[in-house]
Amino acid sequence: MRITTSAARRRRAGYTAAAALLGLLAAAGSPAYAATDGSVDRVPDVPPSGHAAPAGTAGSAQGAAHEAAQGAAHEAARGASGVPLGISRLAEGAGRQVAITIDDGPDPRWTPQVLATLRKNHVKATFCMIGTKAQKYPELVRAVAADGHQLCDHSVDHDVTMDHKPVAYQRQQILEGKAMIEKAVPGVPVTYYRAPGGAFTPDSRAIAAASGMRPLGWSVDPQDWSRPGLKAILSAVEGKLPQQPTVLFHDGGGDRSETVAALKEYLPWLTEQGYRFSFPARTAP
Repeated sequence: MRITTSAARRRRAGYTAAAALLGLLAAAGSPAYAATDGSVDRVPDVPPSGHAAPAGTAGSAQGAAHEAAQGAAHEAARGASGVPLGISRLAEGAGRQVAITIDDGPDPRWTPQVLATLRKNHVKATFCMIGTKAQKYPELVRAVAADGHQLCDHSVDHDVTMDHKPVAYQRQQILEGKAMIEKAVPGVPVTYYRAPGGAFTPDSRAIAAASGMRPLGWSVDPQDWSRPGLKAILSAVEGKLPQQPTVLFHDGGGDRSETVAALKEYLPWLTEQGYRFSFPARTAP
């Protein structure tokens, strides 16, 4: 892929910052982030054979030292990039806030329909875009940005096995995906990174954060990609919602007519329930 000189400089800077963060994480031992949404580190830290895991109790000097080292490393990592390494799953703000996220586009059939639905309901969302699709449909990337939505890197080509690949491959997928989106809409920041299938690793989170992108998960997943039917989608998203939910929908990867239909009912329902729309938390831990 050909990229501009300035984009190449940004990528080199991202490599350097990411390498520094990875060193900090290696020294402290980066924990896997527990979640119920699937967006978790797929390579959890495991103590070497024959060694016990560090105790995390208040009475354990070893556990306290381990936690202090982790905290220092994470603070240093935040200082290097300004972006936390933790996976964001909460909507920004306090109270009844909700963040709508849209994955796997842009798509020439479904993205315009999703945009029209969001516009009608006065909702701003976060679009997690696949780099090759952004490259193919740059006008849709510009349409998303023009409506005031946030942009999220969803890797070059949505390889859900990338958590099993070398760090260099993960870096390429993350940074080149970001560059493809940026090329479509110069000057508009790509503020989040969502791993394909939620397959984060400590390395991928560090690479994303070093490049200014908050690792982004979700807390509500109606599995609309599987086309379970409108009733099933609405039941999943209108059930008992967690605090400040981040809800996952899709505008790419297949027939998204059920998703569009669900959004047309769900967004007004959220408003009636007293929810306010915001973006996923970017700076909070």
